[in-house]
Amino acid sequence: MEAFPVVNMEMLNTEKRAAALEKIKDACENWGFFEVINHGISHDLLDTVEKFTKEHYKKCMEQRFKEMVASKGLEAVQTEIDDLDWESTFFLKHLPVSNISEVPDLEDDYRKIMKEFADKLEKLAEQLLDLLCENLGLEQGYLKKVFYGSKGPTFGTKVSNYPPCPKPDLIKGLRAHTDAGGIILLFQDDKVSGLQLLKDGKWIDVPPMRHSIVINLGDQLEVITNGKYKSVEHRVIAQPDGNRMSLASFYNPGSDAVIYPAPELLEKEEKENTIMYPKFIFEDYMKLYAGLKFQAKEPRFEAMKAVETAVNLGPIATV
Repeated sequence: MEAFPVVNMEMLNTEKRAAALEKIKDACENWGFFEVINHGISHDLLDTVEKFTKEHYKKCMEQRFKEMVASKGLEAVQTEIDDLDWESTFFLKHLPVSNISEVPDLEDDYRKIMKEFADKLEKLAEQLLDLLCENLGLEQGYLKKVFYGSKGPTFGTKVSNYPPCPKPDLIKGLRAHTDAGGIILLFQDDKVSGLQLLKDGKWIDVPPMRHSIVINLGDQLEVITNGKYKSVEHRVIAQPDGNRMSLASFYNPGSDAVIYPAPELLEKEEKENTIMYPKFIFEDYMKLYAGLKFQAKEPRFEAMKAVETAVNLGPIATV
């Protein structure tokens, strides 16, 4: 079986740059996922984020989760549960406006470290978008500009814990889905596994690796690349032992950003009738996605085609 793609970002500054770009290109075309190491975020920062996140779960979230499990009788289920996930979560917004100071129960040091972590991830996301532009033959800055809308991108972090589950065969940690947005950067537990992606009809483990960041592509990049890159279905398998930490940061288009296949890519296509994806406002897609997250993405794209927003746009400036 092919090895899960791991990209050493330091290679981009050496004579091996072309090989690193090719690995990213292959991962975007054939996996929808890859893992980056030597990505410029310090190990000390990642270790501190992990420490605070795990402490916060123990102190503020664990008991609530146990009470929820008891109230729903989940420990005694006998049939598969398909309408909830075995996860404990909260969400931090970074852009366009941060809510870190308003989220209850966070210690000040945790707020401070998560703000620093988000700043680093934002820069990494934008670096990766430019690498995708380079591989696609698009102008540098094109993807960032498309995502910008009038107020800048939407960026936030879903902080999750997946506690030990007594019935992992009947309850998923997180049900299978594709991500609606742009580019997703995941800092995950390096000891407890569970994340899987669907490739060639088979579920494949995304290997936990210390201090790495897992990257995956959302539905919007599939649309902008006219299907050259794909968002890929993934899920989290609950585990009988161990609590899995997951911090997934979503660098998404702004709510009023207009999303559509890049004209420059369409010009390179040789086939007729090559526009496979609709043109829409990102917020409209998210409203649709909210009710259909755990269903196939193709009907979502078809639904957006049916209500395609009539927006006349000139060329997107990239300066």
